[in-house]
Amino acid sequence: MEKTPIKKALLDYVNNGFVSFDVPGHKKNNINMEMEEFFGEKILKLDTNSMKCLDNLQNPMGVIKKSQQLMAETYGADRAFYLVNGTTSGIQTMIFSALKHGEKILLPRNAHKSVINSLILAGVVPEYLDLEYNKDFDLFTGICTDKIEEKFQNDKDIKAILIINPSYYGICCNLEEIIKTAKKYEKIVLVDEAHGAHFRFNNRLPKSAIELGADMVATSLHKTGGSLTQSSVLLLNNGKIREEKVEETINIFTTTSASYLLMSSLEIAGNYLRNHGEKRLDTIIDFADYFKEKITGFYDVLDANILNDSTVSGFDTTKLVINTSKYNITGFQLYDMLRDEYRIQVELADFHNILCILSIGDTKENVDRLLEALIEISGKLKKRTEKSEYKDFVSIPKQIIAPRNAYYKKKVSVELRKSIGKLSGEMITVYPPGIPIISYGELIEEEIVECLERLRENNCVVDGIADKEIKNIKIIEEDLEG
Repeated sequence: MEKTPIKKALLDYVNNGFVSFDVPGHKKNNINMEMEEFFGEKILKLDTNSMKCLDNLQNPMGVIKKSQQLMAETYGADRAFYLVNGTTSGIQTMIFSALKHGEKILLPRNAHKSVINSLILAGVVPEYLDLEYNKDFDLFTGICTDKIEEKFQNDKDIKAILIINPSYYGICCNLEEIIKTAKKYEKIVLVDEAHGAHFRFNNRLPKSAIELGADMVATSLHKTGGSLTQSSVLLLNNGKIREEKVEETINIFTTTSASYLLMSSLEIAGNYLRNHGEKRLDTIIDFADYFKEKITGFYDVLDANILNDSTVSGFDTTKLVINTSKYNITGFQLYDMLRDEYRIQVELADFHNILCILSIGDTKENVDRLLEALIEISGKLKKRTEKSEYKDFVSIPKQIIAPRNAYYKKKVSVELRKSIGKLSGEMITVYPPGIPIISYGELIEEEIVECLERLRENNCVVDGIADKEIKNIKIIEEDLEG
């Protein structure tokens, strides 16, 4: 059986010498030489539109269908759907497939902003879960399963639960227990596995959500699996959610001009992981272990031993969470130093950490370059004599008005300090990771304002706030009683 049917069909089409009187407008020619010089002739030729021989993502019956079947087998799922709008469209599809307007969903508050946006679109009401917390690294960890069961017992209107696993920092909750608990109460289990696309392919990593029995999983193959940026996969286990419903819903959120470059990259990446994933990931995990050994004494690095928490079942060792607390420097400052002085780009920073992601494309040389830079920087830094004044925002804001209702309320901009006690009219995040500091309809308390002020002082890039200088914030104009 052909293992890369979309790739083969594309090459056959290009090699057959078709003359194009359809879109895209570049017509695979070098009229715009700048375009060809930048992208290359081959990319222009492969950038094509849906047709019979190439199938159609909106109604796959040929090579796309075969390719998706192979991806489902690769991940051990009943169905796989290609996403060319990123995992965001997968999250949208999950929520719209599983719930109706006005129904409740249980989820942790450290959800990506795409989850909140999906709730707004669907009119689904969130019920937030408290998360456990690691003080040493200033990070959320896992969710107590007993608290989940308590929520299911006390609120019969909750229809589904959405879990983020792993977290952006590689921390895995007790997903297997959570899924068993949800099934006990006949709840639908949705998982945002954006940062765990590689789990399936090596036993030294945590188990994937689909293996553990989740009903639907959105996973970003482009993040850690090697496909092109924006390409992801939605996985379905047959049972609680009908395939026909998912197919219907996914077409609402998927472009009718699906990129064949993105789709073919998904199947090529999937084929690589099937054939070489285990061995390659062994190498990458060894790189991570090597890094942690060499950096010892210079920085603290998050690992499974530090995460001594009953709500945590595992840790993705390919995530290098490097803590800056022993030095007089924030994670944001270290992020900037690595980029500006050493030409090293890391994934994200917060007040106390930077996150470096290792994946299949990494090399020993690059890991050594990161090590050398960090060790050299440590020699320039002053040791901290007292506990850092900085504190990442950890409290879960109080949701007073449901996100969708709050989104449509009339809003007015006020000075940041004058917003305390009011309801937020914006969803504000540091991106990455894209987890809202405050969202629509949530109560703005002093610690939130203090967090935003600290972000402003550290010249952080903050999304979702109209005032880019972070001096003003939009609030819902009416009184809380209104």
